Amino acid sequence: MGQALLRLAPDLPGVQVVAAVQRRIGQRVVEGVPHFASSELGGAPAFDAAIDFSLPEGFDPVLSLCVARGAAFVSGTTGISDSQRGALGEAAQAIPVLWASNFSLGVAVLDELVERSAAALPGWDCDIVESHHTQKKDAPSGTALSLGEAAGRGGAQPHYASLRAGDIVGEHLVQFTAMGERIELVHRATNRDIFARGALHAASRLVGRAPGLYRVRDLL
Repeated sequence: MGQALLRLAPDLPGVQVVAAVQRRIGQRVVEGVPHFASSELGGAPAFDAAIDFSLPEGFDPVLSLCVARGAAFVSGTTGISDSQRGALGEAAQAIPVLWASNFSLGVAVLDELVERSAAALPGWDCDIVESHHTQKKDAPSGTALSLGEAAGRGGAQPHYASLRAGDIVGEHLVQFTAMGERIELVHRATNRDIFARGALHAASRLVGRAPGLYRVRDLL
């Protein structure tokens, strides 16, 4: 994701990457972008927003730095703990914060459609089927669980199924079924760049917002 963000950022008007941070560094400057080791995070130059796709152990320092500097925080780091989710809520009292399991703009729209459909179809069965490549470890996917939360907000009780096959980037089907009829809402990802583009889009729109917890769909 870091490489994709660096590659795609120049294509987004108004976005300038002022630093890249990773666990260890080789070159200090790559294509004009200064690189910092995670241990040097505090030395990063001024920034308006940080985009975090790291590991749970890298999550806390970036969030703390954003709070200290009054910068927006965007994160797609998975596997964070309940205490880290609590820290997000506390940070949202001071800065704009967005954490998402999926930064696809299409999935953000799907999330809203699922919630609205569940609310409009009380008593219908709700099933979520997610398909990914064979190397993906977690099941159901984080996106499937987020879509299930959207269905739950609409009053549905979702059931999940997971498929692991080939090199599928990501496919999510949300199905509402009643006697004699069925509605299917589907999102298919064919390129992982959509997640980096979505994160850049979200970061650019989060800057300057009031403190709070945001969703990708809030920034469409």
